[in-house]
Amino acid sequence: MRESIFETLVGLAVLIVAGVFLWFGLARGSDGGPTGEVVELGARFSSAATIDRGTDVRMAGVKIGTVRDVALDRDRAEALVTLAVASEVLPLGDGTTARVQSESLLGGAYINLEPAEGFGEIIACEAEEELFGESGCGEILYAQGSVDLMTLFASFAAGNGGGEE
Repeated sequence: MRESIFETLVGLAVLIVAGVFLWFGLARGSDGGPTGEVVELGARFSSAATIDRGTDVRMAGVKIGTVRDVALDRDRAEALVTLAVASEVLPLGDGTTARVQSESLLGGAYINLEPAEGFGEIIACEAEEELFGESGCGEILYAQGSVDLMTLFASFAAGNGGGEE
């Protein structure tokens, strides 16, 4: 009988600890993204292989938003990536670059916005305007996709490193 009570108490302690971890995980689950007003910006990438809905958007290492949508522009064979970012990051110069960055060698990616001056500013779309439409509103003109590490490693392994022999 005594062993049964001990096993029950140990099991209860394990459940309490698991509950605390679950609660902590859910409480910290707020992704640190934008909490106020959000605006949509867009960028065209030649490849969005490592980008999915919910991918972080960062500026100077600070999360400012997430990827809202990834679609295909069949006419241009480009990925149209819609970013939901905090409105306080605006205005951005039209020389701003959206660059896909790897978090580590094990995987994971995020989009880093690198502000730069240009001849004007990126202006958020009005209600009647469409992102990636003719007006060009909300579109980041300079975008750079990620380097495919597997292709890069394969080219070095095959001896196609590009160096002189």
